[in-house]
Amino acid sequence: MNLIIDIGNTRTKVGVYKGERLRKKVIWKKCTLKAVKAFVKKYKIENAAISSTKNVSQAVENFLKKEYFYVRLNHKTLLPIKNKYKTPQTLGKDRLAGAVAAFDIFPKKNTLIIDAGTCITYDFIDKKGNYLGGSISPGVQMRLQAMNSFTANLPLVEQKSLKKFIGNDTTSALQTGGQMGVVMEIRGFIAAYNKTFGKINIILTGGDSGFIARHLDYPIFVNNNLVLHGLNKILNHNVQLLE
Repeated sequence: MNLIIDIGNTRTKVGVYKGERLRKKVIWKKCTLKAVKAFVKKYKIENAAISSTKNVSQAVENFLKKEYFYVRLNHKTLLPIKNKYKTPQTLGKDRLAGAVAAFDIFPKKNTLIIDAGTCITYDFIDKKGNYLGGSISPGVQMRLQAMNSFTANLPLVEQKSLKKFIGNDTTSALQTGGQMGVVMEIRGFIAAYNKTFGKINIILTGGDSGFIARHLDYPIFVNNNLVLHGLNKILNHNVQLLE
C-alpha cells in the first residue's frame, strides 16, 4: 500500500492507496510525526510520497525515509509526463501532481486543470503528455479580503450562495464581484484554450470547485482528490523504475 500526503496552505490531505485505488482519505490541520505514526499503524504501508507547499517536518521525513521507499516530489523527481515549464524548480508541486493525474484520467487528450483554492491555478497538459504551464490568479476569498484591505470603506464580506450576478447593495456587489468575477474569468480562460487547442477536457478541483461548477456551461470533471491521485501515480512510476 502507498501512503500519500498532500500538505497544502491550510490543511493536509492524507490518502492510502492500494495500486491505483484510494482506500482511505483523511484531512489533518497539521502533518505531525505523532499523527503519521498513529495513522500508518492501521495499514501495511510499503511506499510513501509527500507533496508540500511549505516546509515538511524533518522528523516526519526521517521516519518515512527509514520505514518505506519514499519520494518527496520536487523538480528532479522522475515523472510519467514531460515537464516543459521553464523554471521547474519554482513550479508548485500540487500543480505538477495535478497535471500527472489529469493525463492519467484523460490519456492522450488536451486537458485544462483548474484548481480553485487560495489561489486559482490553471494548468495545461497536451495530448502528447507535455505539461506546458498555465496561470495563477487570486482565489475568491483572496479577492474579497483584498477589496477590504486595500480600500478605506469597503467591508469584508463572506462568500454566500448567489442566485444573481447583479448586487443591489454594497455587500452583495462585493460578493458578486468577488465570486462571479472568478466564474467569468474561468469562462474566459476555457474559451481561450478551446480556441487555441480545439475541444479540451476540463478538470476542476479545490475548495471552491462546487460553487464554480454550478455556474459553468461546459462539461466539467470535478475531482477533489486530484493531487493525491497524481502523487500516487508518480510514486508508482518511481517504484516501477526500481524493478
